[in-house]
Amino acid sequence: MNLSDDISKIKEEYQKFKNSKKLLDLTRGRPSSEQLDLSDNLETVMKGDFIQDKVDTRNYGLLEGLPSARKLAGWVLNADPKNILVNGTSSLTLLGHYLHSMIFHGDGQVAWKDLDKVTFLCPVPGYDRHFAMLEKLGIKMIPVPLEGDGPDLDSIENLLETDESIKGMICVPKHSNPTGEIFSREKIEALASINKDGFKIILDNAYAVHDFDDSKKLPDIEKIFIDKNSHDSLIMLGSTSKISLAGSGLAFISLSPKNMENFVNYFSKFSLGSDKVNQARHTRIFNSKKALTEHMQKLAKIIKPKFDLVQEKLHELPDGLAKWTKPTGGYFVSFDSLNGNASKIHKLCEEAGLKLTPLGATFPYGKDLENKNIRIAPTQVELKELSDAMDLFCICVLLAEES
Repeated sequence: MNLSDDISKIKEEYQKFKNSKKLLDLTRGRPSSEQLDLSDNLETVMKGDFIQDKVDTRNYGLLEGLPSARKLAGWVLNADPKNILVNGTSSLTLLGHYLHSMIFHGDGQVAWKDLDKVTFLCPVPGYDRHFAMLEKLGIKMIPVPLEGDGPDLDSIENLLETDESIKGMICVPKHSNPTGEIFSREKIEALASINKDGFKIILDNAYAVHDFDDSKKLPDIEKIFIDKNSHDSLIMLGSTSKISLAGSGLAFISLSPKNMENFVNYFSKFSLGSDKVNQARHTRIFNSKKALTEHMQKLAKIIKPKFDLVQEKLHELPDGLAKWTKPTGGYFVSFDSLNGNASKIHKLCEEAGLKLTPLGATFPYGKDLENKNIRIAPTQVELKELSDAMDLFCICVLLAEES
């Protein structure tokens, strides 16, 4: 396909896609089967030996997780293992438990349920599942722009000065979903310097070790918050879902000693321990920082060609129609229609068999007021399928401009 062709030829290409009835899917940031194959040894690594860290992993106990699992999580989050709880397979589930603990229990102050209103700041575009959870819990959301190296600090400062109901902020600090940006030291230090009692900064560090190209280094977040005497403001989450097996990995949360005590007091009423067998599997495979790094390099070799292909296809678009991010890691490309054509593009794609993330999903309440953002998730599909999907996507961008 040549995007310099006249519009009649572009329409012909579009009709060919429709007639083919081929179904293409770029909706979610899922690992490909090739990526998952790299962790098949998790199934055999135990070899009947269930003792790990001098613990029989088959039994109850160790709510906070095996010491070796907390150490692994510490490598991922760049945090002190003593401040980490490893439990379950989903960081979203741990996030939900943490928010529930604040709603019903608080952290030594008033429980959020006893307040008239609780509001969160949400840097945008952001992660749709964060927004869906906050909305389900009745927490009001206020969007704050991302600036390429983190959120707009002036907007945050102004909102905090004028709205007492704001109790927290949630975002992804490295290879942010969907923009791919990495928060700068300046932004992290400014966030750590926010002097608002009870304000929680929830950093879902889902892509902490997920570089596929040369990347800026994420500052040492935990150390910065400790140095600013604001460790109680910091909540960090992560998992191995996009390191080992999606949905069958390890989930973890990093908290200050005070926050950990409060959270465990709540969480212990819902769990008798953690899945230590699964933790042992992971810690035997990822038994050193070197082993973890080498595994991530293998994943990067699978992922990078897909992101290179997306960039190649998008660069064929004429100037002035759109802008998009060029991430160096993570799972997404954020595409902005400069003329507010996102809904047209999305509809054209859908009608021709290309499924995309729901329109507006990257904003609270699904409201993209500028009608511009579309999230592209290229990781799960094979290269040939991705090439077809991006050809169709670019055709739809051109047709949306004409309609």
